[in-house]
Amino acid sequence: MSMHAAPARAGTVSRALARDKLGVLAVLAFILASIAPMTVAAGVIPTAYALTGLSGIPAAFLVVAVVLALFCPGYVAMSRRIRNAGAFYAFASAGLGKMTGVAAALMALVAYESFQVATYGALGPAAQAEAAAHLGVNWPWWAWALVIWAVVTVLGLARVEVAGRVLAVLTAAEIAIVVAETISGLASPAGGHLDLGGLSPAALTASGAGALGVLAVIAGLAFVGFEQSPVLGEEARNPRRTIPAATYTALAAIGALYAAAAWAMQAHAGPGRVAAAAAAQGPGLLYGLSSSGPLAQAAQALFMTSLFAAALSYHNVTWRYMFALSREGVLPAALSRTGRASIPRAASLLQSGSALAVIVLFASARWPAMNGLFFGGGAMGGLGVMILLALTSAAVIRYFDFHPGGESLWARMTAPALSALLLGLAERDSGDQPIHLIQRQRQVPHTQLFKIFLWCIHIISAQRQDALRAEKRPVR
Repeated sequence: MSMHAAPARAGTVSRALARDKLGVLAVLAFILASIAPMTVAAGVIPTAYALTGLSGIPAAFLVVAVVLALFCPGYVAMSRRIRNAGAFYAFASAGLGKMTGVAAALMALVAYESFQVATYGALGPAAQAEAAAHLGVNWPWWAWALVIWAVVTVLGLARVEVAGRVLAVLTAAEIAIVVAETISGLASPAGGHLDLGGLSPAALTASGAGALGVLAVIAGLAFVGFEQSPVLGEEARNPRRTIPAATYTALAAIGALYAAAAWAMQAHAGPGRVAAAAAAQGPGLLYGLSSSGPLAQAAQALFMTSLFAAALSYHNVTWRYMFALSREGVLPAALSRTGRASIPRAASLLQSGSALAVIVLFASARWPAMNGLFFGGGAMGGLGVMILLALTSAAVIRYFDFHPGGESLWARMTAPALSALLLGLAERDSGDQPIHLIQRQRQVPHTQLFKIFLWCIHIISAQRQDALRAEKRPVR
């Protein structure tokens, strides 16, 4: 079985994606949009301060960026060898075998689907509050979620470069606002001087080894999305240059941005008062870093556009995994048929349909949007991707053990081994503490749900492996 892209068939219906459509900036825009910088800065960071009360969050972002930088050399090296719209699937299959690859792809599919659907749980309430405050319109959260869902559905069927332009504009605007708020916060620290304690590695272990694991997991979840560049490899111009450049640029930019924003919030509120301020203000912890009313209003608006950009980006990544699994015979063939716009319409519409079903379910059952849909979906997706990163590091080592030519020892062995070790240590040290923090706030049985999720993946992949053997297909 080839891990490379299948050639397009003649005619208007094919099983290949648009070629040579995305440059470095477009791929970078997709990555940054899926990370959702404003959502992390205004949502994840204040929540992390409020739930943990730990001061080492700025340092945690820097440490996690370093760990993920160790993950990148092997990951990027694999992307030079294997171009496939389902990167986790292709890499795991090439290194650890087809059965593991199918399990990884199913986990990635459900994880990114969870992220995508979760965004509506925050977008709906945010739009509801803004509309009530400024327009006098009092629609329920799910009505606004359905409006946004319709827009994402239409853009998901557009040509990929159209979606890329939308993501680039929204992402550039939100990064500019976060930078402006961060500079304002650092320029007006509590007590008149900047405290560097939050950036010190000592802050990571000040509350014990368990705190280090919790901080690593929280920071790691904020980076989810940086790994998406190889997913776009089939559509990138000169992917051997585009994919590494976009991956390293995104990692460096978001690592510095998150660490600076978290440090600014801590400095502005005061190290001893930041947790209480975060619990009281929520996203306002970011908005209040500057004394500019227009800047704060722009930040609130971009909080919604950040979520929208993430919804659109995760929509695109989800149908790409459907496309890849369909092309390899794991999912129905209809999901890998593309038309004139080089978009697999069936896969895109299936993702939209599943999101619609979840919105309707939560609205009908009157389940909480933020505490249930947004945080629950984000937790499940984040856990899935963190496991996939460690699994991919192992796959890189195994693959290059058999195909070492052209890659350095650092890229094919040393860096992947270090990243797998450090990711494993972070998960071990954290234990169930991040889940307990989530459960205290959201009252959702995420641990049990995730175990069921893993068992479903195991059963499906095992059944698929048996089917492949019965059909006498070669299994890698």
